Amino acid sequence: MIKDVRLYDEVEDSLLKFAVIAARSGGKWVFCRHRGRTTLEIPGGHREPGESVDQTAARELREETGAKTFTLRPVCVYSVVRDDAAESFGGLYTAEISSFGALHSEIEEIFCWRSRRRGIGRIRRFSPGSWRRSGGEGRFERCCLCAVRLLAIL
Repeated sequence: MIKDVRLYDEVEDSLLKFAVIAARSGGKWVFCRHRGRTTLEIPGGHREPGESVDQTAARELREETGAKTFTLRPVCVYSVVRDDAAESFGGLYTAEISSFGALHSEIEEIFCWRSRRRGIGRIRRFSPGSWRRSGGEGRFERCCLCAVRLLAIL
């Protein structure tokens, strides 16, 4: 069980084991669904040998969303403290995806979500030709920090 989620400005690089990316495209949050699962997730995954955590974030974003052209920005380092394991550290990133290609991974589908001022919002299926770039970066970073808190609950 998760006991705590902690945020850091930085930690020793060797401690960073994964990257999680809160991504948007055309003003919509980008989520993915793995094959055989019913849940929507934000892109992310484990660091491979010889890879920087920045490279991990870029690779996972490409693999899990089909992103071709994007900007990626580090937000912070976070850790998850569990009852049954040592504290684990990862990088939290934001991304703005401007173009998509085909999916070639364990991801079955990509979904997008446009938040509303009232209510929870709605999810729409990804359509590569239907996206336009938009701003809202401050809200984007705040949502990333919320994503870390949500990950702790899930």
